[in-house]
Amino acid sequence: MEYVYAAMLLHSAGKKVSEDAVTKVLKAADVSVEATRVKALAAALEGVNIDEAIATAIAAPAAAAQPAHAAGPAKTEDKKKEEKKEPEVSEDEAAAGLGALFG
Repeated sequence: MEYVYAAMLLHSAGKKVSEDAVTKVLKAADVSVEATRVKALAAALEGVNIDEAIATAIAAPAAAAQPAHAAGPAKTEDKKKEEKKEPEVSEDEAAAGLGALFG
């Protein structure tokens, strides 16, 4: 996660997201740097429009939230389950049951 944050910080500062720049940001944040992860991140972001990716990521949760509203019938099932209550047990009965645990 730190690697992505470093890339986003560089992008927001108007700097090029490169292996060297990401490594410097991570070291400045006192994060142990894995060169292979930095290389993979830089390769994955090569040619990507980061502003467009951020805008798409922001729009995705709103679209994902819409189907959740359609899940109304599941709530009624939950209410039916809640209506089935276990029989109440008095404190004496509960204590007697605990006594069976200890012989």
